[in-house]
Amino acid sequence: MRTTAWATAALSLVSTALCTEKGNLTTPLSSRLILPSNFKPPQVFKNINLVHIVNLEKSYPKESINVVIENTDSSPQDEYFLPFTTAQMETIGALEVKDRKDVESPLFEVEPVEFDPESVTQFYRIRLPTPLAPKTQQTLGITYAYLSALHPLPATVGQAENQYLVYTFSAYCPSAYVTLKQKTEVKFPTTNIPEHTIIPGTKGEPESPQKQGSKFTYGSFGEVPAGAVEPVRVRYEFTKPLIHISRLERDVEVSHWGGNVAFEERYTLHNRAANLSRQFNRVEWASSQYYNPPTTAIKELKFPLRVGSLTPYFTDVIGNVSTSRFRSNKREANLEIKPRYPVFGGWNYPFRVGWDADLKKFLRKLNTGDGYVLNVPFLEGPKQSEGIEYEHIELHVILPEGATNVQYSTTIPITSSGLSLHKTFMDTLGRTMLTLNAVNIVDDLRDRELIVTYDYPLLAGLRKPLVILASTFAVFAAAWVVGSVDVGIGKKTK
Repeated sequence: MRTTAWATAALSLVSTALCTEKGNLTTPLSSRLILPSNFKPPQVFKNINLVHIVNLEKSYPKESINVVIENTDSSPQDEYFLPFTTAQMETIGALEVKDRKDVESPLFEVEPVEFDPESVTQFYRIRLPTPLAPKTQQTLGITYAYLSALHPLPATVGQAENQYLVYTFSAYCPSAYVTLKQKTEVKFPTTNIPEHTIIPGTKGEPESPQKQGSKFTYGSFGEVPAGAVEPVRVRYEFTKPLIHISRLERDVEVSHWGGNVAFEERYTLHNRAANLSRQFNRVEWASSQYYNPPTTAIKELKFPLRVGSLTPYFTDVIGNVSTSRFRSNKREANLEIKPRYPVFGGWNYPFRVGWDADLKKFLRKLNTGDGYVLNVPFLEGPKQSEGIEYEHIELHVILPEGATNVQYSTTIPITSSGLSLHKTFMDTLGRTMLTLNAVNIVDDLRDRELIVTYDYPLLAGLRKPLVILASTFAVFAAAWVVGSVDVGIGKKTK
């Protein structure tokens, strides 16, 4: 009977899917700069040498472009345009640009531009920190990732079968400028690559790709005009889950009186891996765990927390989940959780985790005035070898009641932000809450800092104890008044 109840509860959860600092200001949901409909990037640059790297070792494709650009115009230039298709613009994330030869340089400013909503090609504009003088060169390092870009083929597999993914890209790196020399490197997780596109060689050059273990190289290619593409399709083995977080709500609650900061994260998790071709067989699953074969199911999630984290918990829509382990010492704090059931392809699993930490490790007071500086990770979450992608993140930083002049800074691309009041126990007006939203984030950005500054005067800090004291006196006064009232109905005796 207990097994039947558990299975019913599990099946009810399972369903098939479905003001930053000057850094990269990517906003996939909306465009910040609208240009004329006949806009074309001015041909003021050329790519001298370009290396395009496609990394397929995780559950999302990560691409990087290392390119030497040269200003071919007669005047200094500081705007470099990067083309993407309309479909790519909706799923691109973690776009960052920096100077490859200056590791200490800050990230370049990047923003999407819109010139014709009906066009199949859109652009990101990269703003160089200093204009590039005529006939001079600069080396750019561009990295980005695509969400929901890998697709299993076949779409359904057996419980113990291998999974194969398909990815399509261009052997010619898409560019708005002429490229004199380039090559594309593809890194696979295994050497099992049953299908890939072959490009015939020209002018005595060998055909592509050249294979070296789990790495393919297309090219090198000679001069390629702006906008040229060479479609490539690869199919490779990836018998791991494709973890997709459609929504993450993360709360960071600061308590000055308690000397504590409380973290809570609420996940809506979906596995984008191939669906099961047959009904789930628990006996087969249990027997296979003795030799631990590769699988597309999510069996465990590991949360590396900050040292000193305390009192973690793990719950889902049914209630507390006891299949978790927390290990903490002076060097590390690891929370390992196991869902109630293995999450196979097409299955969902909503859950929440939370923990506490000492406020002193995240907060410091400024030497002058009533200002405080809070430094917390924007994103923590699980750390898996197969990688995790986040479609939408909503972060709430709940500050003490009476906090004012709230400002923030982060290198995570923020799509929207706002201030509101969060009312909780024994509050009078409500606590100040900063809300930040981000989309298309990958776990490579895990542990990026969020710095929040705010003012918290002494009077605001004394508000709650004064309210408690006044409330206590009011209760005693009310009790005395009520006790003094004569509620008798008989005559008073003299």
